[in-house]
Amino acid sequence: MKYYLMISFFCLFQFARSQDFNFSIDHTTLIVNDLKATGDFYEKVLGLKEIDHPTKDPNFRWFSLNGNTQLHLIYKSDIVMKKHKSSHICLSTQKLNEVIDHLKSKNIDFEDWDGHKGQIRLRADGVQQVYIRDPEGYWIEINDAKH
Repeated sequence: MKYYLMISFFCLFQFARSQDFNFSIDHTTLIVNDLKATGDFYEKVLGLKEIDHPTKDPNFRWFSLNGNTQLHLIYKSDIVMKKHKSSHICLSTQKLNEVIDHLKSKNIDFEDWDGHKGQIRLRADGVQQVYIRDPEGYWIEINDAKH
């Protein structure tokens, strides 16, 4: 029994210690085949601010989100990524209704998790969410989670 208590204590200590790093997400990257259309979507439809790539490489488009988080688009003509709703970027806003009105004005389809067009889903934790797709077919969740 003493052995099990010692192992349990060690595991608990390791778990608690792993939370001490205070990680934040610096950036996420998407491989795209049409850098212009996809970049324009993030800039013009979602309103993300494009920022300079440090090397000015024309195969990259970088965007700034709130704070220091960035979205990096990388052009690759020979790679086609599989897309599934379970693998998505999630953007959170306290202006979800305004975003939905904006999507409608741009004729951008949105749906709930189950695929019902034009529907908002209320998650079990009270967060409302919709899903859209960018020109490459990547899924984007937009929700009203409070952080």
